[in-house]
Amino acid sequence: MPDSLTPTQRSAHMGRIRRSNTKPELIVRRLLHRLGYRFRLQWKAAPGRPDIAFPGRRKIIFVHGCFWHQHDGCRLAHVPETRRDFWEAKFARNRARDARDLARATDEGWESLVIWECETRDEPTLEARLKAFVGPTNATDQCPLDLV
Repeated sequence: MPDSLTPTQRSAHMGRIRRSNTKPELIVRRLLHRLGYRFRLQWKAAPGRPDIAFPGRRKIIFVHGCFWHQHDGCRLAHVPETRRDFWEAKFARNRARDARDLARATDEGWESLVIWECETRDEPTLEARLKAFVGPTNATDQCPLDLV
């Protein structure tokens, strides 16, 4: 199926796609903030410049778009028919970079979590995953006795 947009329109459309502050990223950030967590955004000192970093906990979160990072088995992860070779090469580079960033994070002692765009639609499950990954929000959550 040919592209319904002209090359100029397609270029303008693609140029509006953001690197950060994407809708899935904002959903995750708002949920973390509501749960009481504080974090760094796009922290350059962490391996792979993750979307969300918890430096004191040495934990990082990558929020991946299903299309751009080709989430296996997801309906959003299709390859466009137009310029298929270009897209397949681009997606292969993205996936290789993702694997390299995760390996580097592990090598440097960071725990990492990947949240896929399609997973942000199920908020209760996402909340449980984030709590399990990040851990207690403050010292009162860590206290085993009812001293607080």
